[in-house]
Amino acid sequence: MPTEPDRTESGVVSRMMLRLMPFLFLLYVVAYLDRINVGFAILQMRGQFRISDADYGRAAGMFFAGYFFFQVPSNLILEKVGVRRWISLLMAAWGIISCLMILIRGPVSFSVMRFLLGAAEAGFFPGMILYMKNWFPAKTRARAVAWFMTANPIAGVIGSPVSGSLLNLHGSGLAGWQWMFIIEGLPAISLGLVVFLTLPDTPHDAEWLTGDEKDLLLRELAEEKRSEALVPQQSFWRILLSPKLWLLSLVYFAVSTTMYGVTLWLPSVIRALSGLSYFWTGIVAVIPFLVTTAAMVLIGMHSDRTGERRWHTAVPAFAAAVGLLVAAYAHGPVIVVAGIGVGLALAESMCGPFWALATSSMAGLSAATGIAVINSLANLGGYFGPDIIGFFRTANGGFRGGLLAISATLVVSGSIALVVGRASNQKAKTGEPVKSSLAG
Repeated sequence: MPTEPDRTESGVVSRMMLRLMPFLFLLYVVAYLDRINVGFAILQMRGQFRISDADYGRAAGMFFAGYFFFQVPSNLILEKVGVRRWISLLMAAWGIISCLMILIRGPVSFSVMRFLLGAAEAGFFPGMILYMKNWFPAKTRARAVAWFMTANPIAGVIGSPVSGSLLNLHGSGLAGWQWMFIIEGLPAISLGLVVFLTLPDTPHDAEWLTGDEKDLLLRELAEEKRSEALVPQQSFWRILLSPKLWLLSLVYFAVSTTMYGVTLWLPSVIRALSGLSYFWTGIVAVIPFLVTTAAMVLIGMHSDRTGERRWHTAVPAFAAAVGLLVAAYAHGPVIVVAGIGVGLALAESMCGPFWALATSSMAGLSAATGIAVINSLANLGGYFGPDIIGFFRTANGGFRGGLLAISATLVVSGSIALVVGRASNQKAKTGEPVKSSLAG
């Protein structure tokens, strides 16, 4: 039976979930929509600019080249100036770049604009992971991250029919894909101002927490930091060369490969198999994202309830691989979309348990650096996924080869998670941080 302190702590966490997560969720919806709406834009751009499938896969993936090179510097700046100031600036920057995507005139400018968008967004996601680490105790973090990352599929649920509809909007000398980029880029600019004006940097700044609630939360977070202080701090290069960091990056690489390889090609898959209109292509694309939302929340909550991280990361990886295998060899559009939906849903449901597992190994500055390095290395999968599908699509006209390649990365990811998560899983059962550094 829960004790009084347990009930009080649960109440504080619930209040944070209600006050912080909807807004953070909205920010991520906007961020994710601005990076995936190109999947709909290409349906018109392909014919207008003679962009091949290989050109598209490469340009779509260039987002993650910018992401890779600018993520660690961006996250270190965030650590210095605070979430509120830095995230607000990043949102304004990527919103402007998203609107300027209307200037694309061919494969080269397409790749350049995607690179710039990735550079601008680079600090957002790792900054949000670090932000939640500074607010939510370790034993509740998988749930918070899982709810936050449901913004990915929800962006697809909201954005797919909207993007499909906007392709039909023409006027003032602009094509539908150009109007789509403008209309979907503006929310990032306006929300950047809201972040600057309203988002508290730390629990100490939260006016909606009572004094007792702040004391309780800050005591628990301080206790975690005291435990983490026992972990020797590492230099940037020591962290970068850590075997554990590279293994964690390989686990998350498969998540990014699947997430973006599937998402950025999903409209093309549906339209090629069904011949549906832009609007109905968007409606059908909603289905995999709905399944993904449910899977992410349920698996994240179960991981927190059991305190188990390793198997909650590995099993979804293996099951996602099976789903993509089914899609690769199926012929009917219903089975193909169902297999892709299962693969996407279970791959993304790895996120909550994975980040709970990964952040339990970090302390102090190594947390800011480690999160950024893992995310930047792993998100190269966002380049590999779209590009490998584009490569096979150009080579043989189909999606099978690309789906098989992504399925293989998931099998490798799940296997590594079982190895690297063993020690962290034992500590997570008691809600304790792992007393080993990334270099361990």
